[in-house]
Amino acid sequence: MTQRRAPSGQGPARRPGSSRVRTTGAVRTRAVRNTGSVPKKSSRNRRTVTGSRGAAKRTAAPRARAITGRTMVLIVVFVALALAYTYPLRVYLAQESQLAQLEAEQAEERQLIAQKSQELQKWKDPEYLRAQARERLFYVREGEVPLVVRNDPVGAAAEAGQKQPAAAPDRWYDTLWSSVRAADAESPNQ
Repeated sequence: MTQRRAPSGQGPARRPGSSRVRTTGAVRTRAVRNTGSVPKKSSRNRRTVTGSRGAAKRTAAPRARAITGRTMVLIVVFVALALAYTYPLRVYLAQESQLAQLEAEQAEERQLIAQKSQELQKWKDPEYLRAQARERLFYVREGEVPLVVRNDPVGAAAEAGQKQPAAAPDRWYDTLWSSVRAADAESPNQ
């Protein structure tokens, strides 16, 4: 059985003029003070149980726990530790991301080096050199006739006896005006 405590929490509560309650088994009795009077039995101090299970036990209601000083100090220490570790953790994560970025760049550079080394191996082959000289520098062997095709629309129009094509205008309104003029030139009303 739990005892009632005083609001200060120091011990059992006592009311002025009342005596202590003792429990022995299922029966409660009151100790009598030296006043010589017998206290009355009150129904609030005695509980009866119906049935044959025996005496009912008094249960204490759960009390809300207050935050103690130790708990508060512990919380403050944990908060201080958390704040102390945030900056180094942030620096660590930044360095990890920078490291990953540098490793990715290094892999790209290795791939570029591999491509350039393959191209260098091609240039060491004499047949590849001859093909590149023909394509880029228009070299020919003895007895061959070179044929160079140029994209020259003005020269092609002059040889064919047609008008020179108009230069493409740089501004949008020039394009619009030239299309209006071309439509007027082709209209059947004239």
